Amino acid sequence: MRDPEPRPYRAGFGCFVGRPNAGKSTLTNAIVGTKIAITSNKPQTTRHVIRAVLHRPESQLVLVDTPGLHRPRTLLGERLNDLVRSTWTEVDVIGLCIPADEPVGRGDRFISGELAELKATVLAVVTKTDLVDKRRLAEQLLAVSEMGEFAEIVPVSAVSGHQVDTLVDVMTSYLPPSPQLYPDDMLTDDPEQVLVAELIREAALEGVRDELPHSIAVVVEEMIPEGRLTKIYADLYVERPSQKAIVLGHKASRLKEVGTTARRQIEELLGTRVYLDLHVRVAKDWQRDPKQLRKLGF
Repeated sequence: MRDPEPRPYRAGFGCFVGRPNAGKSTLTNAIVGTKIAITSNKPQTTRHVIRAVLHRPESQLVLVDTPGLHRPRTLLGERLNDLVRSTWTEVDVIGLCIPADEPVGRGDRFISGELAELKATVLAVVTKTDLVDKRRLAEQLLAVSEMGEFAEIVPVSAVSGHQVDTLVDVMTSYLPPSPQLYPDDMLTDDPEQVLVAELIREAALEGVRDELPHSIAVVVEEMIPEGRLTKIYADLYVERPSQKAIVLGHKASRLKEVGTTARRQIEELLGTRVYLDLHVRVAKDWQRDPKQLRKLGF
């Protein structure tokens, strides 16, 4: 009896899309097992396309994290939407994330319609299944199946880990046969400075989410490794002096908290001790100013 044909090695790009807060970044983090995309319960927190690489013996899935598609109100918003659409055209498999605990809405249908025109394989991923009972989940799966043509529908919970591996199996099965795209030890192709800036921004958003959801940008000016210590100098940019006061807090107490939280996360990321020097600066209306957007990396 002849041995069965060996399965071809598969490698390619996948991404999760969905309206803001559908659980895309949390799912990316759960799959890769490390904190690569920042998570926050404020919509629109992801601003950079961050790639995370998942290595398996028979495949390599490169996850591209994109901002949520939304109705833009600023030049920054328009640029983020362009970034999303250009990313969609370059991936092999797309997971449309729809939370289990919210009814299917206009935003979900709008994105589903946009995806229908792409050549990528589109899956529906029903996220946050830990928040609903079996009956509610069954109703949501039915509602999602009526939304459009999906290659498969996979319910998952990034928080409990339920079906996360199954989702990866399904996604990799739709990747093309291909040699490895990235070396074995690579988890992300994003420069460390971008990840560090994102962790600082996440910590800064923590307490002021309702007041300044999108008005904070972070630029890491310098990272200096000195033996087992890394010195990091970073600036937080806001749009108005009143916002600067909010980020600083009473006697700079809030900024100190931001520094402590961010430092812990950065030490985990870099594997060294970290000295973190933060300053808050005002860049007037930066979200609407092309020159400022360029300077801040958008």
